[in-house]
Amino acid sequence: MSGRRNGNRIRGPQSALTDFLAANNISAAQIRDDHERRQREARNNGEGSSTAAGAEATPAIGEDGADEDVVERDEEEEERVRVESKKRKRKGEVEALEKIKKAKAGKGKGKEEKGKWKGKGKGKAQGKKGKKGDPDEDDDDGDSDDDFDPDDLGRDMYKKSRPLPGQFEHCEICSKRFTVTPYNIEGPDGGLVCTPCGKELKKDVKAEKKSAAKQPQGRKRRKLESDRLDGLVNRGAKSLQQMCIETVAKHHDDVEELGDMPAPLVERLSQIFSKQRVLKPKTLPLFLRPDLQSVVLHDAAYLEADDYKQIFAVVPNVQKLVLGNTCQMKDEAMEYMLERCLKLKHVQLYASNLVSTEMWEKFFTVMGGRLESLALKWLDNALEDESVEIMARECRNVRRLKFKLCRRLGERAVVAIATLPKLQHLSLQLSRDVSNEALISLVEQRGPKLLTLSLEKFLDADETLLSAIHDHCRSLQKLRVSENDTVTDAAFTSLFTAWPNPPLVFADFNATRDIDNNNSDGPLEDPIGLGSAGFTALMAHSGQALKHLDISSCRHIDIVALSEAFCSPDAVYPALEYINVSFCSRVDTEVVEGIFKACPALKKLVAFGCFDVGAVRVPGSVVLIGVPRAREGIEQFGGYFDGGGEGMQGLEIGGMAVEVSA
Repeated sequence: MSGRRNGNRIRGPQSALTDFLAANNISAAQIRDDHERRQREARNNGEGSSTAAGAEATPAIGEDGADEDVVERDEEEEERVRVESKKRKRKGEVEALEKIKKAKAGKGKGKEEKGKWKGKGKGKAQGKKGKKGDPDEDDDDGDSDDDFDPDDLGRDMYKKSRPLPGQFEHCEICSKRFTVTPYNIEGPDGGLVCTPCGKELKKDVKAEKKSAAKQPQGRKRRKLESDRLDGLVNRGAKSLQQMCIETVAKHHDDVEELGDMPAPLVERLSQIFSKQRVLKPKTLPLFLRPDLQSVVLHDAAYLEADDYKQIFAVVPNVQKLVLGNTCQMKDEAMEYMLERCLKLKHVQLYASNLVSTEMWEKFFTVMGGRLESLALKWLDNALEDESVEIMARECRNVRRLKFKLCRRLGERAVVAIATLPKLQHLSLQLSRDVSNEALISLVEQRGPKLLTLSLEKFLDADETLLSAIHDHCRSLQKLRVSENDTVTDAAFTSLFTAWPNPPLVFADFNATRDIDNNNSDGPLEDPIGLGSAGFTALMAHSGQALKHLDISSCRHIDIVALSEAFCSPDAVYPALEYINVSFCSRVDTEVVEGIFKACPALKKLVAFGCFDVGAVRVPGSVVLIGVPRAREGIEQFGGYFDGGGEGMQGLEIGGMAVEVSA
């Protein structure tokens, strides 16, 4: 009987009584054994009594003394058996778990499929040593160890059966009582968990799988290109500071505060949060401290009206305020800012379209002489010319002014700006037409003190404007005249010829070219935009001090001018860090290599649309953007590649320096 009970591997449907007994740890075999044991003990006791008394019969069960003794012994024996059963069960569970672990650890690369069957009397069981018999047949002498499965042992003999749907159970994690459903999952120790805890467990499992999953190569490539466009170049291992910043940005939901982090690092974190679109009301307090003097949030699109009041309430001593995408900022927030922030001097607001024109006028009136810097961008329905006139009348200490894509500003605003006595930095990109005379008047009045002049998309500006800049501007460091199809190459040449202004540090003349679909090259006799002569004059005047040069889409600069500027033996531009030559069709591989030689401080070169640029070796300290055939795996650091390999002092392969003989 014992052999049949141990060797029979048949599994089938169980009755409700069987499930109930298993759920309450009641064993039918144990009940039977206890019953047989009590019968044997009673029989032995009866035999002992008959021997002592002779041939007398066994005392009747109704006698009180003997009956009480038997009951007492039965209870004590049952208690002892129950304790031993629990000990055996615990010991069996431990041994089963150990066998399961050993069995799993001993398995090979693939799991051999065990014998399975579907239905009754169908299928075949395949063991490790070969083919087995039909599982429907009784195996009376099945004492063999071939079908011993420790998984089945631990699962079938020692695991508590799952409660049925509709029953009550206590959560393994939070110990709350809940109604069992078919969708409840098991906890770490095998018990069921409630629905909220189950959701948290699923989140944890999903996060672990996501972290363990290998990042696709394409995503890594996109991340690399994104960092390059942002100007981030990592050579070798990342710094501890960079790793800490990235870790904080990755686990932003778990960060409670940044502590006494320096303001530059706080602004850097703000940039990362804005780029990843995680700057929300929950993470806003990380960037607010009462001791801060600047609040820089480049993407406030997720902030609501009350969040802006929170900014001004927590940081009342703010002097510099930079808020981008302020689409939910309203008049109430501006009013609160004027009441709380009495030291505010520098304001940059982008897309504040819910602020009314009346509030802008009140803002200029209340700020008055405190306002030193103002930058407004993407304003559609507010900020009229009259508002700028009020600003020019009330805010006489403005030194830096930027108006970009403000749809309601026009020529009257330009005339009012010309009356600001302390203006040093001016950037304008207006949607309405402005006459050339208004721009010339602005340059004549404010030109001698201007350090920055940026005029974008002024289509009516012609050579007379450049002539006024040549005659009146004596301190310019940054000059931008872009997206213009009127100014000629001769005007640019005259501007940089015998100009008493110091060399420029920043020069941007992108998209100054003739726009004619029927004649893309434009007039050959007098080219429109910055051409070969103007580019040569620019490099002769400001080449030694230039740090930023943007000549993208200047299609009339020929290969001769580019080669003379960058490929000649004496061409050296020690301060040049950024160059954009995108869509300059004459740029080729030789020009790019010449740029690498002539600009030792170069950090970024942008060359989109330069189809003549081939496989060029990029120095280790330079980011080349827009050239898909540039070889980045082998990067030069000790000398410069000259096309033939001579003069190469070393290569960097995979981050490791390798010496190469000449």
